Amino acid sequence: MTASAMAIPAFMLGRLALVPDLSGALWLPDERTLVVADLHLEKGSAYAARGVFLPPYDSAATLAALTAAILRHAPARVIALGDSFHDREAQARISATNLAALRHLQTGREWIWVTGNHDPQIGAAMGGDTAETISLAGVTLRHEPDARETGFEIAGHLHPAGKVRMRGRALRRRCFALSQKRCVMPAMGAYAGGLNLRDAAFRPLLGEGFSAHLLGDARLFRIDPRLLLPD
Repeated sequence: MTASAMAIPAFMLGRLALVPDLSGALWLPDERTLVVADLHLEKGSAYAARGVFLPPYDSAATLAALTAAILRHAPARVIALGDSFHDREAQARISATNLAALRHLQTGREWIWVTGNHDPQIGAAMGGDTAETISLAGVTLRHEPDARETGFEIAGHLHPAGKVRMRGRALRRRCFALSQKRCVMPAMGAYAGGLNLRDAAFRPLLGEGFSAHLLGDARLFRIDPRLLLPD
C-alpha cells in the first residue's frame, strides 16, 4: 500500500479492516480487495437517448477514478457493488475505448460484479464474474443495504452525501456512512449524485450512533451526525 493510502485510517467492521479511499472506493487490506459502488457507467448516454444532453464523458471520468484507485492499492480482487452500469442497454452503448480500459483493469486480478437494480445481468463481454452477494471475513457485501441484516454489511445503492456548514458556507460532499454493523458506500460514478444522510431512508440502517466521513480534496472529514444539515 502506498504512503498516501496509509494516511487514511482504517475502521473495523467485525473482523474486517476498512480503509476508505478518497475516490469513494473502499480498500480491504487483509483481503487485498478494492470495493467500489454505483459506477453508473453510461448514464450520460442514457440521458442523451431521452433527449437530455450531458457531456458524454462520465464513463471515461469514472474509469479514470477507478484506475487511479487500483494503481494506489494494487488489489488482487475488485468487487463492484451493483449499478455498475446505468441501465440494461448500457453495456451495448459503452465505447470500444472505454470497454478496452475496463478490460485492461481486470487483467491479472479477480473481478466480481455484484448485480444491482440497474444492472441485474452483466454480459460476458464486460469480463469478470457475477454474484448477488459476497461474504468476506463474516461481512456480507451486497448492492442494496438490507435493514433485516443482523450481521455485518457493506452496501451501496443509496449514494450517501453529507451537508455541513464550514467556515460560513454550506458544503455538500459524497461520504461513507459507518455504523457498528454497516458501511454504506458513496457512489463513484461521475454523474451518480447523492442522497442526503438526513433522508429517512438511512434511519433504519444506521441508527443514532453512526459517523459520516465526507470526501474532501485531500482527506476525509469525520462529521458528527448532529452537525449534518438537510438539503
